[in-house]
Amino acid sequence: MTEPDNSSTAPPSNAAADAPQRNRPRWEDLPVPDDTANLREGPSLHDACLGLLPLVGVWRGAGEAVYPTIEGPYTFGQQIVFAHDGRPFLSYESRSWLIGPDGEIVRAAARETGFWRPQANGELEVLILHATGITEIYYGKARNLTSWEIHTDAVARTATAKDVTASQRLYGIVEGGDLAYVDERAMEGQELQPHLSARLSRIAG
Repeated sequence: MTEPDNSSTAPPSNAAADAPQRNRPRWEDLPVPDDTANLREGPSLHDACLGLLPLVGVWRGAGEAVYPTIEGPYTFGQQIVFAHDGRPFLSYESRSWLIGPDGEIVRAAARETGFWRPQANGELEVLILHATGITEIYYGKARNLTSWEIHTDAVARTATAKDVTASQRLYGIVEGGDLAYVDERAMEGQELQPHLSARLSRIAG
């Protein structure tokens, strides 16, 4: 295990002022280490995850969804949590909500959960489970120190899920220290094409 370098994990100037003191909700009485999204607290980040260190934190912002088979484009808010418990993977959780034309919150929207599993050969294995009945297995790798690209190797769906056949995502830390991503998706008989994009600011970690 490697002790976190706190100087390298300080949030950028546009992050929430109290981000260094905030963390995801945790259970201090768990008999094993709980997840932490703040590298200043909890177990040390596993050496295998050092290449994912910039992702660790709680991120919140807004994005846009477009697709030929949906009414839109529409705006959504989103919170993403990348956390760890000292083992060689990151946990991933995403919650989103629809935003109306006047900035009002319309309703809760998509939820995802999963794991990012870096491998010794530099490959990334990413598992993402959607509340809509879709499970995706991605493979990919880091493009550089602050961006990561993943592509689906397999997609499994329940009988009531949308007909999704492929996805690819690009995540990156952009100017100002925000987390941005784009999601391209093949579903409902359409070819792989842009579907989601968002830019999120660090609110904890």
